[in-house]
Amino acid sequence: MKKITSLLSEVVACAFEKCGYDPKLGVVTVSDRMDLCQFQCNGAFAGAKLYKKAPFMIANDVKTALETSEIFGKVEVANPGFLNLTLTDEFLAGYVNEMALDANLGVPQAESEETIVLDYGGPNVAKPLHIGHLRSAIIGEAIKRIARATGRKVIGDVHLGDWGTPIGLCIAEYMERHPEWDCFKPDFDPEKDSVPELDAKELNEIYPYASAKSKEDPDFKEKAHEITSLFQKKHLGYEALRKEIVKISVQDAKRSYDKLDVEFDLWYGESDAYDYIDELVETLTDKGLLYESDGAMVVDVAEESDKITMPPAIIKKADGSNIYATTDLATIIQRRKDFDPDRIWYLTDKRQALHFTQVFRCAKKAGIVGDNVEFKFLGFGTMNGADGKPFKTRDGGVMRLSDLIDIATEGALEKLKDSEYISGDKAEIAQKIGVAAIKFGDLSNHPTKDYVFDLDKFLSFDGKTGTYLLYTVTRINSILKKADIAYNEKRTINGIYTDVERELALTLALTGEVFQRAFEEMTPSTICDNAYNIATAFSRFYHDNHILNEADEEKKKSWLALSLITRYLLTKHLDVLAIEYVENM
Repeated sequence: MKKITSLLSEVVACAFEKCGYDPKLGVVTVSDRMDLCQFQCNGAFAGAKLYKKAPFMIANDVKTALETSEIFGKVEVANPGFLNLTLTDEFLAGYVNEMALDANLGVPQAESEETIVLDYGGPNVAKPLHIGHLRSAIIGEAIKRIARATGRKVIGDVHLGDWGTPIGLCIAEYMERHPEWDCFKPDFDPEKDSVPELDAKELNEIYPYASAKSKEDPDFKEKAHEITSLFQKKHLGYEALRKEIVKISVQDAKRSYDKLDVEFDLWYGESDAYDYIDELVETLTDKGLLYESDGAMVVDVAEESDKITMPPAIIKKADGSNIYATTDLATIIQRRKDFDPDRIWYLTDKRQALHFTQVFRCAKKAGIVGDNVEFKFLGFGTMNGADGKPFKTRDGGVMRLSDLIDIATEGALEKLKDSEYISGDKAEIAQKIGVAAIKFGDLSNHPTKDYVFDLDKFLSFDGKTGTYLLYTVTRINSILKKADIAYNEKRTINGIYTDVERELALTLALTGEVFQRAFEEMTPSTICDNAYNIATAFSRFYHDNHILNEADEEKKKSWLALSLITRYLLTKHLDVLAIEYVENM
């Protein structure tokens, strides 16, 4: 199904052509001034330069050509040449009905098959998830779902940090605490010997302990460094213990991700790219790109257009070890071979922008992927407390993600304690509301911007919050239940009777534009804005009309259909944000 602006552009383009002008001038956009018109076309300004004619005259010619159209109820020209367009109610109602019956609810689909690998999440093993992991997980999940909603194949990869010094520190500490373990024996045999099942609580305590210890004990730090080098060279005992650490860490992480409704297709880590590092080095060497600098092996990635100094990408450190650039480039080789993606997108803290610029340039320069493969990096801002600094616990520590979810759940429970409408497990409903509050509070901000985490505000039933959206869905649920209408029924409206209906119908009709823009700009906040616009438009419609008590049966039937269609689209918005609605609250 085409976006509404695409359909309107086709009509206006024909009008330009009919008047002797280039049809490409007939691009229609959503109006910046909804109080004046619904859509606009500014092609007369570009036409003025082409045809040496005043834009007002060109716009008037096109207006005359459009006056016989059954699509536009009003066509006006505003100085100095804006073409203001307002739809007929019949066309708007028909478009909304077409959306309601469309399998994709009006979201335009990709014109050709396309595969995207989306790298998000990025937790390090041996550490519990904390609030610093929140944004990557929920922004990435939303972008993945938005892209899938536009008909693209998207492969979400968590890309675990399972190959660096933190693992070495943990193994070194385990060795000191449990020297009797088989994995520390010189003759460890994975076919005969085993690694004890690790305790998640002890593992979560081990890394911070070992990290602090390494800062005070140079010998321990060197021991951890040596262990890191050895397991990266596939030392049998250390590698067996590393795998067990990864297993326990993944199990622990999945519990928090499950509560956030975040799902990954791949649980690959840096270690999975290990087998491609030799191929990477060989490729860079054969291309004449790899050279020695201060003992390290590097690749120049600077370009003449750079406005800042672009340091070379380090592939091998002076001691021969690998770093993030090495494994990220090797991972690109792996992804090319496994999935042959058209696009590879990355979501991390925006402070990693320089790193990814180096990696992308090196990959293109070495021909690791073709010129047609798109690399894109989305660096997100920080989640801050009321003081404007990165969010901390009351004692100044970094809050675990599971604790944040528990706090939000408790806050939602407090809000629900006097509710008479709850049916089902109140704790489960509270968790959904708490998670919705956290996620919408984050996602409603542009991903590149920092924002202030304010749970009381996010849990409010009023204003632009996830709680308000869930409440709007429950309000529609109540109407449909009383009218004995199933949520999956397909119904259409038979007309537009009031101004508030027109406003709601137009907001619904713009869904295709919103999803397309959210995909192109990688902005879940665009979906949040439209979801809120739909909810507020429905609330005005609900308050202005007695839907269930309407005496005019045709009008009542249409209003119920409009309520159902609103539910289709509002829950679709919530679904791509990975926010689960509740039945009542």
